[in-house]
Amino acid sequence: MKIKLNGIEDTYKLGKKLGELVEPGDIICLNGDLGAGKTTLSKSIGLGMGVADYITSPTFAIINEYDGRLPLYHFDVYRLNNGDELFDLGVEDYFYGKGVCLIEWAENIEEFLPENRLEVWIYTLPDPYEREIELIPYGARNEFLAKELIK
Repeated sequence: MKIKLNGIEDTYKLGKKLGELVEPGDIICLNGDLGAGKTTLSKSIGLGMGVADYITSPTFAIINEYDGRLPLYHFDVYRLNNGDELFDLGVEDYFYGKGVCLIEWAENIEEFLPENRLEVWIYTLPDPYEREIELIPYGARNEFLAKELIK
């Protein structure tokens, strides 16, 4: 399932809508090149979840936690050397907890991710403001999320 975004406003609308739809236990995996818009999408998902704090990429912290209508666990796994480091952080508590996991650079830890998740691939296009989003849902819940986002 693919969506073309014609600017940053479209990115914010998509993210906000996803943030309004997420439920406890949802895992959203953001993938794409450096500068593709993963953190911008993360910020807008947080807005949709009612997060009041300023959302930044947790590149050096690896995990930032935010309060909204649900807890938001924002991961950036770009700098992890291996998936074992993820488990040292207690990732299973996050994956199977009462919040929503948002994972930037999720392709780097694919073999460690839960089976049920929504992968969001962000592709840059020749126009510097346009993006193409590809949604790859795993599991019925994520099929629902993807279909709602396509509407």
